[in-house]
Amino acid sequence: MSIFLKTQYGENKLTPRQILSDPVLFLAFGFGSGLAKKAPGTFGTLAAIPVYWLFAHANLLFYSVLTMIVTIVGVWICGIAAEKLNEHDFGGIVWDEIAGFLITMWLVPLSWQTVIAGFILFRFFDILKPWPIKWLDRQVQGGLGIMIDDVLAGVFAGGLLLLFVDSGWIN
Repeated sequence: MSIFLKTQYGENKLTPRQILSDPVLFLAFGFGSGLAKKAPGTFGTLAAIPVYWLFAHANLLFYSVLTMIVTIVGVWICGIAAEKLNEHDFGGIVWDEIAGFLITMWLVPLSWQTVIAGFILFRFFDILKPWPIKWLDRQVQGGLGIMIDDVLAGVFAGGLLLLFVDSGWIN
């Protein structure tokens, strides 16, 4: 028995093998990071860092288009994954964390300081869910409901991170 993986996921009791072999579930579970037994959202955000690093080497327009695609397609990915698991907003679905982290990092320069600060700020807003994030999380269902709280957490975290960068507190 693994200390990192559970043996079954969701109400439909899918196995890690079933999740990793299904392209939609593989993406929804953040390339497998959402299989973590503890703190799958944190592992999903960690999985977003290499994606961000790849996107950050593009110009702002391309980064913006890629981030919007990840976010919009994420509504579909998360909705299908919830149906396959037969459980709304299952903790292992972490595509929303990937999109939220990309949104957090949207307008800031790539540096190890911004990545660490962005990670901390995004996790802060994603976990605490201050108003209106918590309200939206409870009111909106389906794939959009899974995505919306992380998108808004990314907007809040990104705004604060941009303020920190513009003020010179972070390089």
